[in-house]
Amino acid sequence: MAISLIGAAPAVAVGSDTANLTGVDTTNVAEAARAALNSAPVVSSPQAAAWTADVVPVAAVKPVVKAAAAKKATSRSAARAAAVTVEAATSAVPQSVAGNAVLEVAARYVGVPYVSGGTSPDVGFDCSGFVSYVYGQLGVGLPHSSSSYLSVGTRVSAADAQPGDIIWSPGHVAIYAGGGMQIDAPTPGKTVQFRGIWQSSPVFIRIG
Repeated sequence: MAISLIGAAPAVAVGSDTANLTGVDTTNVAEAARAALNSAPVVSSPQAAAWTADVVPVAAVKPVVKAAAAKKATSRSAARAAAVTVEAATSAVPQSVAGNAVLEVAARYVGVPYVSGGTSPDVGFDCSGFVSYVYGQLGVGLPHSSSSYLSVGTRVSAADAQPGDIIWSPGHVAIYAGGGMQIDAPTPGKTVQFRGIWQSSPVFIRIG
């Protein structure tokens, strides 16, 4: 005997959970989602839009550093200039320099530092190096030793001394500038300058 199952409804096992499932209306879900998308605000970005950020470039900082360094260097230069000005004020050029060949040459080197053994303005002067250099500019050769000056020229009294004469004292020589003044290379840390005669018993020597 043949049994036909064509057209028969699918069998559902008794006690299966599938029998309790309810149908889902996908049409209503799709319509709700479409409505939500249509009502949302549209955000767009123009093609010419550009992103920017507040970033300080490194190059912008360098001028500030340089300016600070320049200010510090300027302060040091100003301090040195002030020191030179004070020293120049204390070594004013006497009127006796004008017209006196020796003093006119000597006055050119005011401010040159004292250097032990120095014999030129490029290096510096010690006392005898300064005197011998000044006279050397006038064609007169003198020793680079203060003790040797007692054997050159002619000694004159303080009353007869004239600007341009040499002032000798133990261990030191200078050039007489008249009016109780002299020009010399004093001591380490000092510079060539006009100053008062400090020697207690100086010897005046005239060259030529």
